[in-house]
Amino acid sequence: MGDRTASVNSIAQELQQVTADLRQVNPRAGLLRFSILGLIFLSLVVLAWSAPNGILFVAATMLAGVFYGFWLICTHDMTHQTLTGWKWFDTIMPRLMSWPMLWPYSIYAEIHRLHHGWNGIDLRDPERLQWSWQEYQQLHPILRWYVSHQWLCDILIFGGIGLIIKTFIKGVRLQNLVASMRRQLLLDVTGMLFVHSILLMLAIFQGEILRYILFWLILERIIGIITQARDHLEHYALWGKFATHQLTQLYACRNIKTSSLVGWLMGGLNYHAVHHTYADIPFNQLPEAFERIQKVLEKHNLPLMKLEGGYLKSTYSLSRHPSLIGKVDSSSTTNRHQMIRVTAKDRR
Repeated sequence: MGDRTASVNSIAQELQQVTADLRQVNPRAGLLRFSILGLIFLSLVVLAWSAPNGILFVAATMLAGVFYGFWLICTHDMTHQTLTGWKWFDTIMPRLMSWPMLWPYSIYAEIHRLHHGWNGIDLRDPERLQWSWQEYQQLHPILRWYVSHQWLCDILIFGGIGLIIKTFIKGVRLQNLVASMRRQLLLDVTGMLFVHSILLMLAIFQGEILRYILFWLILERIIGIITQARDHLEHYALWGKFATHQLTQLYACRNIKTSSLVGWLMGGLNYHAVHHTYADIPFNQLPEAFERIQKVLEKHNLPLMKLEGGYLKSTYSLSRHPSLIGKVDSSSTTNRHQMIRVTAKDRR
């Protein structure tokens, strides 16, 4: 037992050492990503609202939704103070970006801190999407049908509005656990009402209320697809607790093999295991951190982190094979739980 503890401590220290020089935030890299995505989004918004016909309006709005979705990922970096390293910027800007889309950023930031501590460890994790076998047994048949079609329902039906409602519900439920949650709830609701009161008055004044509603509906659909797909990919079918918190996060998160451009658009979150293990490493350093951590794991004869084949391929594959969190798989070197396939028989 003593040798094993010493070995685990040695691995943890070595992982800390090999990534220590990657934690310096470069404000220029973060501002460049923030500015490029924001400028493209705002340009498309201007194009949409100046469009002479409905087809161009819808097309420009759909493109704006894509870039708004990627721009909003910058708010995730700001949650960890790794976009610019400027506390005032990373506190004010994510709220100004999120409230127009009715995204409760302040609530999300509190929930996300719990998620980083509980992922793979505590089933109370507020961002856990995969159901456990025990939970599934207690569900009504209609909800069992939903679980077996969860990816399709969440990504294409519930979308952005589903995420918004779920985040508010989680915030309300966690009020007694997180001391500042009530304040964050009030802040988000007040901010959203203020922002949309101004935007709605402008739309009414211009006689564009129907176009205003259509504009936000299109954005919600597009952003919902991007965000829901990313959320599902990050941890689905990987639940498990290892010897240390660092190793747990390395094995309970999914890494996606993709192009450098897509990785940049996703804020480096294709290296999600690395981010979860060391959340203070900025997005532009995550690829290098991944390579260094792999060498440490190999040195200590531990399983290497996997790079799965692309966002679309992984989404398609996992959505076709819904599963539940079972008991710990004793044959797994990473203490991962068994993944129990959901079959037609189980849905009854």
